[in-house]
Amino acid sequence: MNNIFHLTSPVYSLYATLMFLGFIIITFIGTKYLPGKLREGAIQPDGTCKLYKLNGLALFVATTIAVAAGTLLFNLSLAPVREYFWYLFAVANLFAFIGTGILYVTGKRASGGEKPLPGKILSDLWFGVEFNPTWLGVDLKMFAYQPSLIGLGLINASFAFVQYETYDRISVPMWMFQAFWWLYLASHYYYEEFMLSTWDVIAEKFGFMLVWGDLVLVPFFYSIVGWFLVDRIEPISWNAVAAISLLYLFGLWLFRGANLQKHRFKQNPNANIWGQPARTVGGKLLISGWWGIGRKLNYTGEICLYLAIALTTGFHSFIPYLLPLWLCLLLIHRARRDEHRCRSKYGDLWTTYCTKARFRMMPFVY
Repeated sequence: MNNIFHLTSPVYSLYATLMFLGFIIITFIGTKYLPGKLREGAIQPDGTCKLYKLNGLALFVATTIAVAAGTLLFNLSLAPVREYFWYLFAVANLFAFIGTGILYVTGKRASGGEKPLPGKILSDLWFGVEFNPTWLGVDLKMFAYQPSLIGLGLINASFAFVQYETYDRISVPMWMFQAFWWLYLASHYYYEEFMLSTWDVIAEKFGFMLVWGDLVLVPFFYSIVGWFLVDRIEPISWNAVAAISLLYLFGLWLFRGANLQKHRFKQNPNANIWGQPARTVGGKLLISGWWGIGRKLNYTGEICLYLAIALTTGFHSFIPYLLPLWLCLLLIHRARRDEHRCRSKYGDLWTTYCTKARFRMMPFVY
């Protein structure tokens, strides 16, 4: 391995900083200049609709092609990404703190610079000051998903490079891990428009909670399974491959399908769901498709696919299962929070809806 990987910590820190900042800059340039379809977002608190350029798919495809071409033509290796993992993690945290501070200052200036109450400062730093901060024409909240998810994809791919360079082959579980994540990211970007109807984009301000979640939590925690696959080169039965793959595909179908149904309904209340005109409660709450079975089955699908990803490691350690466990706790809490908000917003209409869609996340159980 190149001698640079045996240098002192300050050199590691410098290279990690350059790698991270270079990646952020490249993804920002790609987000600004790559072509993409224009779509209006939801109505904002001031009554306006923001126009978004959705070019995440172009950026994702360009990244995939660049990595594939670099590997085949120029012997590119992503193994150093894992080598620098903890230094990159530290830089990402530092960047999140600095970015939050900048967003706070610019947000306060944009809102008139009124002097905040002492207890409000921490709240504004955590939740943010502005709903849709923009820099050089790029919506920063939507942009944050690009280094978050594409960065996650690159970190995941680095584990395959390390395994190949160590054992001169890639195991079946590693291939499954790579395929699962690639499909997850590709389907996300293919249906990127649905992001415009998500709670984060519609109602959350852009503060430390989202900045840290996008730049640190997602790429560095969601890649945890890869650490336990590098040295897993023993055979896996084809029955296990089939079972895990079916669980993953079901979860992806449920997760993406439910989110897409909701987005299509919000865009067009007369849209067809499963071949039939959308049925609603009061013309506002969808009870067709998955949303007529359960109120948060999209969360159930997401948990299923993350469980399938963890299952690629077998049962040698509980640590990979922290990922689906975390999602369970997070999404159960979010489901309850969302339902509280919906009950306040829709009142009796929500009560009627709950009698139609009786289950929250698991039919006949919960």
